[in-house]
Amino acid sequence: MATEPLVLAIDDEPGVLRLIKLELGALSFRVITTSDPQDALEILEEQRPDVILLDVLMPQMNGLELLREIRERRDTPVIFVSAKDRDIDKVRGLELGGDDYLVKPFSADELSARIRAVLRRHVGVGTSSKPVHADGLEIDFDRRTVHRDGENIGLTRTEWMLLQFLASKPGKVLLNAELLSHVWGPEYRDDVQYLRVWISRLRKKIERDPANPVIIKTMPGIGYQFLADEVAEATA
Repeated sequence: MATEPLVLAIDDEPGVLRLIKLELGALSFRVITTSDPQDALEILEEQRPDVILLDVLMPQMNGLELLREIRERRDTPVIFVSAKDRDIDKVRGLELGGDDYLVKPFSADELSARIRAVLRRHVGVGTSSKPVHADGLEIDFDRRTVHRDGENIGLTRTEWMLLQFLASKPGKVLLNAELLSHVWGPEYRDDVQYLRVWISRLRKKIERDPANPVIIKTMPGIGYQFLADEVAEATA
């Protein structure tokens, strides 16, 4: 039985698809390619790829629209690939649920590293500890659940890994590079804007007032600090 990761590449440029299949194949990935969004959705259900490479600009259905269709069916990791390199484009892709954003042109080694980093996050890392409480929030590490006032809060796997790492070290200031390296991998350690996007996404889900956060505090130019109830009480 094949055990190498299965990659689904969706792009309207045949040359790009041929290159991806050739270069990733040489690195021992299994690759399926298509330029048809509807065909991609069928492959998603039938082949269950481990990761999806998704072009942002396609004539039939743009990548952002297709991502919504994918998310209704599966939680498969999605890496956007695009020639659009502005920060606002990257931020939008991540905010809409992408797991990573890679700008064309890219090398085979860079693409491979991004895929493996996303797959590492998808598998995640386990931990076992008593639940942590913060401003009405309860984080259960063993069950991998988050509740506020008894109501479940749904998190993506990346949001969970980020929150898990922060909450496992309440009161400690975690450096930007430390968070990026732990959650995404060492190749991301300098991408502070990337971290800001994910912190913002997480705050929108767990903070009562995301504009004035009390659970995840920003330490400007340094990193972030998770304030569990016991930490907040001790510093009050």
